[in-house]
Amino acid sequence: MSKAAPKFKTIDIDGKQRYYEPAPSGISAKNFKKVVESRRSVRKFTDKPIPKEVLDDCLDMALLAPCSSGLQPWEFYVVKSPDKKRQLVKACLGQLAAKTAQELIVCVARVDRVSDFSKKMIQEWPMPEVPPLVRRYYQLIPYNYAPGPLNSFALVKKAASNVGGLIAPLPRGPYTRAEVELWAAKSAALACENLVLAFRAHGFDTCMMEGYDEARVRSLLKLDDGAFPIMVIGAGERADDGVFWPQVRFERELFVHEI
Repeated sequence: MSKAAPKFKTIDIDGKQRYYEPAPSGISAKNFKKVVESRRSVRKFTDKPIPKEVLDDCLDMALLAPCSSGLQPWEFYVVKSPDKKRQLVKACLGQLAAKTAQELIVCVARVDRVSDFSKKMIQEWPMPEVPPLVRRYYQLIPYNYAPGPLNSFALVKKAASNVGGLIAPLPRGPYTRAEVELWAAKSAALACENLVLAFRAHGFDTCMMEGYDEARVRSLLKLDDGAFPIMVIGAGERADDGVFWPQVRFERELFVHEI
């Protein structure tokens, strides 16, 4: 059975019909600031479980994070098995945040689905027609992001872009395997931020852990070479002594510059 064609709002701009998605009104900056400011790395959680509908809603909001070219190079593993949880806590070096968390979620970045998801973007393009430039863009992405054996393709592409960049601005990468992994990690980290803010908005807290044995985590999740863990996120209700010390932030002038 074929899917019904989705309906879109359009607006006339200079005599052409354009897709129209107005920004919603009524969003509270005050409440959002409260969510951001109250988000802390909680090291100890209570025994209160997180309702499944809350967990699912937070994961759904994580999947709405911005991502490069819409390719969504992430996965989230919700570790439910008691045995696997014990193994993951051990891999997280026995951290209290892992031991006491009601939910343990591993965010994984994927670099092995670029080709498949580029095709999927064309197949599932949300408008009635895929613009030729868009189609061409997604057809070229797998070649642009392929480093080749021992980064051989990457070195050629990097040299070509350095020459071309002398004439006009050009995107410089990602070319090498490490650069492609960084590309995926950046988008996956944005999804992690969505996830932890969503938990906070629901009244729960999190701890984003990078202190873990990557080899053990990879083995536990049975990850192949095209996937790698970004962080382990513990979630639950904040214990009274779950925040160990006040938040430290340096002077704003060290980070914000007007030029």
